Amino acid sequence: MSRVKRGVTTKARHKKIIKMAKGYQGRNNNVFRVAVEKVEKALQYAYRDRRKKKSTFRSLWIQRINAAARMHDMTYSRFMNGLAKAGIELDRKVLSDIAINEPKTFENLVKQAKSALK
Repeated sequence: MSRVKRGVTTKARHKKIIKMAKGYQGRNNNVFRVAVEKVEKALQYAYRDRRKKKSTFRSLWIQRINAAARMHDMTYSRFMNGLAKAGIELDRKVLSDIAINEPKTFENLVKQAKSALK
């Protein structure tokens, strides 16, 4: 049986991990054993946070809508309830964008929400 030399494969595997660890500090970017641990943990964080990003953005939109609604003497929950009763179906992302970029339009939405609540 012939002997198998695995230097090429090992070097390629090490090189791939070290490349992924580029930018890490200390031994984390050039010592293979340490780099493996750091890269694996980083990939776990990336996987988790791709899912977490969705809820993070939703909460940001809600905070922005709440701040804009309170400028017109209304809370977020009452504003959203008023919009639902008025039959206005805008998602939070769009409402947040309107609140930031088009305050006059948002003020009209608040007025519609208030009139639907009465």
